[in-house]
Amino acid sequence: MSLFINLTLNGITNGMIFAAVALGLVFIWRATHIVNFSQGSMAMFTTYIAVTLLDRHINYWLVFAAALVAGLVMGGVIEVVLIRPLRGKHALNPVIVTLGLFILLEGLAGSIFGVGNRSFPPAFSQAGLTFGHSTIAFSHFDLFILAAVVILMLGTLVLFRATNMGLRMRAAAFAPEVARLLGVRVGRILTLGWALAAVAGSLAGLLVAPTVSFSPNFMDLILVYAFTAAVVGGLDSPVGALVGGLVTGLSLSYVGGYLGSSLEPLGALAILMVVLSARPEGIFSRPAPRRV
Repeated sequence: MSLFINLTLNGITNGMIFAAVALGLVFIWRATHIVNFSQGSMAMFTTYIAVTLLDRHINYWLVFAAALVAGLVMGGVIEVVLIRPLRGKHALNPVIVTLGLFILLEGLAGSIFGVGNRSFPPAFSQAGLTFGHSTIAFSHFDLFILAAVVILMLGTLVLFRATNMGLRMRAAAFAPEVARLLGVRVGRILTLGWALAAVAGSLAGLLVAPTVSFSPNFMDLILVYAFTAAVVGGLDSPVGALVGGLVTGLSLSYVGGYLGSSLEPLGALAILMVVLSARPEGIFSRPAPRRV
């Protein structure tokens, strides 16, 4: 029973990290209608910026904020320099660019910061919480991860459902010509969408870095699981990203705990196959209407 509880708690923690990256994918999809395969490498790069600042003995929370700002700036610059020139071209072109950016950022990180494993200090203790005479596999840092991702999800939900800015983002992504006719500055809105999505990715990198010995490719597998989470929940649903992250995290934890960690990628593949077969648009997405 204790094994099951610890696996569940570990799955919740990992699931929240997957959800943070998935929220970035959902954000950029809803804001720009693009799947960003460089989300993980962008998060990795800002994490390296953070650890470089920490090595210079700068206050932890100032570094945390600086990494998020770096993500904001990086996302905006990438949209202006790489994505905006492709507007009006084939829809596959931006996706190919994000794949190339993924390779470029990992290469740059290796050249600038080195390819060796680094460590990143956690914001809070990673020692398991103690209740009476029992210690569970859930720490103060895990609580911080849980709170940070829930706040991120709620913020994303409020932005898209309860603000004019969110409405403009959705209009600019799915009907840019109509939005432009209605006075929406589509270019600025798309840039803002990329910038805010990069902030979500940067947050995910800062949350996962203390749990691993990170290197330039430490976000690669996490991006795969986060994409699984986004597909499970639905690429246009912030709540779906959170639920999908938890489903993915719990499933992989149980598979790794009972069947072996080497089977975890197969577990993610099985989840994808089941969801895509039963509900291709995701659990929380509305099926697109079909014209006949």
